Amino acid sequence: MATNEHLSAHAEPEPQPRRTAKQVLLSYFYWTYSRGSLHYDVMVTLILLFIFVTPQVPGWTFADKPSPMGGPLHPIQVIGNDGQGMVVTVRAEDVNLDLKTSERDADVKKALRRAIEPVTGDDVFVVRWETGTDSEGRAVWKVWAHR
Repeated sequence: MATNEHLSAHAEPEPQPRRTAKQVLLSYFYWTYSRGSLHYDVMVTLILLFIFVTPQVPGWTFADKPSPMGGPLHPIQVIGNDGQGMVVTVRAEDVNLDLKTSERDADVKKALRRAIEPVTGDDVFVVRWETGTDSEGRAVWKVWAHR
């Protein structure tokens, strides 16, 4: 009788019924697995693959690219314009524009927008501009813009 009690204490558990693919996918969706289990490790691996592989897949860039300009060469001054946008002062040498060959307002506006984008972001609209000099006598563009 002692041997029967000993066997029943160490009896193997009943096998669990196999789960359907739908049940497994739902458990992945609701993240029901404990840390360190095989399924938990699979989920973490899939997440890491998504993070590191998708930037390499053409068409999956999420429009996240560094600015080709790399930032301004000189300081840019940005001042609020009484709630109507901002006044941006940028050195003339940082604006890629030749006034002798570009007389159209659209060309000037495009060049000024490109020059101030590293500071203001790409959703800025140039309203008007004028040329002048700063306190040290250097040529500058004064640009009125808003978002």
